[in-house]
Amino acid sequence: MEITPQAMAIPAETDQLEQGKYGPIYPKTPACYGFSILAKIIPGREPVFHQYAKELEAAVKSQPNVLASLKLHYLRWLLFPINGETYFMYQGIFDTEFDKYTEDAVALFGAAGVRTVFENLEGFPLDWQTNPEGFVKFVRAHQVPSFMEYGEYPFFSADEIKKALKIKHSLADMLDQLT
Repeated sequence: MEITPQAMAIPAETDQLEQGKYGPIYPKTPACYGFSILAKIIPGREPVFHQYAKELEAAVKSQPNVLASLKLHYLRWLLFPINGETYFMYQGIFDTEFDKYTEDAVALFGAAGVRTVFENLEGFPLDWQTNPEGFVKFVRAHQVPSFMEYGEYPFFSADEIKKALKIKHSLADMLDQLT
């Protein structure tokens, strides 16, 4: 089976997209689903973002599947200045559509009793754990939709990729035992 890379231009207008519980459902792209947000942080909170990143790193190290329910491919966080103020960019690629991802994220953090780094963003609802609609409204208001996405291995889920890698490693181990 040959895997052919694919690219997809995403329409700027969302009126024609199917509507989900929380707004338009963007199409699954060769990179799967995802979203990016750009929001101003509360002044002076930059260190909180770096500390939270260390805490998340430690949580994943101690419990590798802590974020498994989110079906993530990757996350990328950036802090950068715009006109003398610091902004946070969150980029995530995952296997579920937006509504499910956000509901799963709220449930995951709520069940774990974990706060979110988003609480350090201006205008983020502090009642987000009991108000998923407020969480979604904030994310949608700060969402910067992509207009093109590319996938080197298009439309494969994170679970499919992990299974393929597991098979590859098993075959390599088996072949090593034959020599």
